[in-house]
Amino acid sequence: MARISKTNEANTIGGPLANKVALVTGGSRGIGRAIAMKLAELGAGVAICGRDKGKLRETADALRGLTEKVLWQAADVTSADDVGELVSATETKLGPIGILVNNAGIGLFGTAHEKSEEEWDRVLSTNLKSVFLVSRAVVASMIRQGGGDIINISSLAGRNTFAGGGLYCASKWGVQGLSGCMAEDLRDHGIRVSVICPGSVATEFSGRGSKDKEKALRAEDVAHAVEAVVRQRPGSFMSEVHIRPLRKA
Repeated sequence: MARISKTNEANTIGGPLANKVALVTGGSRGIGRAIAMKLAELGAGVAICGRDKGKLRETADALRGLTEKVLWQAADVTSADDVGELVSATETKLGPIGILVNNAGIGLFGTAHEKSEEEWDRVLSTNLKSVFLVSRAVVASMIRQGGGDIINISSLAGRNTFAGGGLYCASKWGVQGLSGCMAEDLRDHGIRVSVICPGSVATEFSGRGSKDKEKALRAEDVAHAVEAVVRQRPGSFMSEVHIRPLRKA
């Protein structure tokens, strides 16, 4: 008998998320890619979106080595129309979305009084409005399914202020508040809303970065936290997870 590769063996046996469909925004690179790969490794069908078609294709190709159910779509998650098309395409091709990871985000830093209205709108729309739009688009289906997981990737900047972080902190504090209220609104429907707050992560993200990248978190650390959230027993949920580097940079 021919030897079964680890990848094919995983697909044959399935996994703890074998009957789940996950949507990861900002899933073509960095933290989003690591999360998408982890969910696929656990057996879920995975849809990813972003703006860079080349990166999306590259990540989708990697995902197909782990799961047969993959969808990528270029989308602007600050646009309700784009979000609607993304969710519709995902559910048509892969099935009802049971896991949503709101990961799309940007960072623009500097003193708030020197920032423009356009910069404010860009940061708040990408980091906060998108969470509202995409979550709103999937909730009705999750209610019909009788449950689901919405995981919002925030930041320790959603708990702590720092000089030059006005726009970014405002967006992430907003994510914290929105997530907490959504959790209360949806828990009776069996929908778990969790927020994950990483510290400095060594990715392409244009944030403040870490003084020593060797001591920074890795994208895989955040993916591990997502795995812990979705694998909680049905009667419980992690409402908020903080992730810090072991050693300060």
